[in-house]
Amino acid sequence: MNDLMFQLAQSSSLNVTPAQSNDPRKFVLSLIKANLPQNNEALGQAAQHHFQDTGKMMRAGLALSTAQSLKIQGDIGLYWATAIEVMHNASLIHDDISDGDTCRRDRPSIWAAFGRDTALALGDWLIGESFDYAAEAATLSRTPQLVSILAKHMKDTTSGQAMEFEMKRYPEWNEYLKIIRGKTAPLFIAPVEGMAIVAGRDDLVKPVSDYFDAVGTAYQVANDILNVLGEDGALNPASDLVRRAPNGVIVTFRNTLMTEDADRFDQWLNSGDHKDASYWHNRILSSSAIKITCEMMTGILRDAEQKASNVPEELIDIVAPVQALLNKVCSASLQHAAE
Repeated sequence: MNDLMFQLAQSSSLNVTPAQSNDPRKFVLSLIKANLPQNNEALGQAAQHHFQDTGKMMRAGLALSTAQSLKIQGDIGLYWATAIEVMHNASLIHDDISDGDTCRRDRPSIWAAFGRDTALALGDWLIGESFDYAAEAATLSRTPQLVSILAKHMKDTTSGQAMEFEMKRYPEWNEYLKIIRGKTAPLFIAPVEGMAIVAGRDDLVKPVSDYFDAVGTAYQVANDILNVLGEDGALNPASDLVRRAPNGVIVTFRNTLMTEDADRFDQWLNSGDHKDASYWHNRILSSSAIKITCEMMTGILRDAEQKASNVPEELIDIVAPVQALLNKVCSASLQHAAE
């Protein structure tokens, strides 16, 4: 065990409760919690609230697994994994403000619990903290490019999110795919790309990027299906419809409508009114949109499986659990759609 991991393991004040005691992601969580603002500050209370439930920490796991597979020594992988995970959490906090989501991981979202100003400040603070960790990884690995890689993928994520705000009308399918790729894929690609660059394996970047583009797309479409079915944990089963958020099922539904109905639906969407949301939600549920979207998701899943086979052998062990989780999420959406 390297020096920093040993120090984190010996610390008794962090109250870390990872799902598995031998999971290296526990060290990422330890490092994050050790450097959060103090509890007696409003920012600290908000930060502690947010990190009480860390989710799956998939992105941190990807960075750590890649570092191990490529035999990257020392604390480089730990700092890079922490940088990515902190940046991801910053994006979640800002997304909840933009989307008006009051719940995150079965708890009140930061803006709902502490106000928009505190949530915005915490997201900004975490972005700064993320670059601190990235800079440490860059220094240890003598790879200053890591900071640029993190900046690039955060800008790509932000650009994807901003595409939603710029919409003058509800998107067509290809435009919708572009939006969700921009929002989802970058912070899946970054964990692996960073460690590949440190290892001098630039050749790994393109196949990994292609794979996670497909993974992010399939994952988002699966969640869109669950959202419309009221199975994604949102308080309102029609939340994407009410928010006019890009959703694959709604895009498909819009494309199935005849001209007169399509015009009525467009007028309702453009009005921003919540009235008749239940009517349109029921229309979607009774239409062929969910079935068609499930078929499209299955095609994207097959594409991800094909691209997984193109990932070099050194990273097969990293791709396998991601593919297993993706299959699980997509299967859940198909199962709920069939009920």
